[in-house]
Amino acid sequence: MSEQEKNTEQGVHKRRTRYKGKYPRKFEEKYKELQPEKYQDMIAHVIQKGNTPAGMHISIMVQEILDFLKIQPGEVGFDATLGYGGHTKAMLKCLEGKGHIYATDVDPEESAKTKKRLEEQGFGEDILTIRLQNFCTIDEIAKEVGGFDFILADLGVSSMQIDNPKRGFSFKVDGPLDLRLNQEKGISAAERLDTISREELAGMLYENSDEPYCEELAKAITEEIRKGHRIDTTTKLRQVIEQTLSFLPENKEKKDIIRKTCQRTFQALRIDVNHEFEVLYEFMEKLPGALKPGGRVAILTFHSGEDKLVKKALKAGYREGVYSEYAKDVVRPSAEECAQNGRARSTKMRWAVKAE
Repeated sequence: MSEQEKNTEQGVHKRRTRYKGKYPRKFEEKYKELQPEKYQDMIAHVIQKGNTPAGMHISIMVQEILDFLKIQPGEVGFDATLGYGGHTKAMLKCLEGKGHIYATDVDPEESAKTKKRLEEQGFGEDILTIRLQNFCTIDEIAKEVGGFDFILADLGVSSMQIDNPKRGFSFKVDGPLDLRLNQEKGISAAERLDTISREELAGMLYENSDEPYCEELAKAITEEIRKGHRIDTTTKLRQVIEQTLSFLPENKEKKDIIRKTCQRTFQALRIDVNHEFEVLYEFMEKLPGALKPGGRVAILTFHSGEDKLVKKALKAGYREGVYSEYAKDVVRPSAEECAQNGRARSTKMRWAVKAE
């Protein structure tokens, strides 16, 4: 007699183990995507569908960057934001084993994984040096190595950071409202909201993400916290946003408006807790001194605040004779890349060449 039959005979009802289905929902369960070297067919299938596999990051505008930088063997370069290492790997290949790339990243968890991954692919410390520090320290490294022939700054947050619920970057999954690129330093977004004033929050939402409902959201969020209802998870913040925008007419556009408002709110908080504009401003000030004469720099931006700051700095440098030429018009990803990677749609590339 089977165990199930025995239980039935004895009047004991044993609950059947729940079938989780073919596609795991939790980040930790996406084992095939989290082990790309083992499940290459699965990874290729996910990418073909226009999605980014869990724990991975698909680099944007790789060919356009290489076409502009024209990296030659023996040159020395700087990758401001290492991330998953996709751009880094492409640039390393151009060096053909001669020269060196210095890369920075403030995320200790992901930079360690990327370093290991690149080492296993043959790019060790003889050709790649990774520093766990902010890219606004470019002047220190440039002084140490004698300047750079080429520089890349990809200002976007990597997909593997957004995917991980523990990091708090996404409103789509529940997790602590953290949003720090380095969780070992500074304060989380939840802690930031604990003490922020209504006026400051409204200004943050407007300045960092052009949020049209900044006043309404700032009022709702600060009132919720004043009542003793701490907003310390991604779900709680999303719910406050949804409730705040409940006055919108019930039509097909409402869901999209709420989604975009969530994206902008999380973006504004992320920029604030990581001091992204301050870091970028300092980087742009130090950039000319880090480039060798004739050196090239390419910068990828993902929202209007970043792009305006970069454009203004490059234009000012050109007028002052620091740069011999710069991108008066942005370079955008191809329609094909945008169709394959949703993140590419908001990407702009600006570039400049240091005067001889």
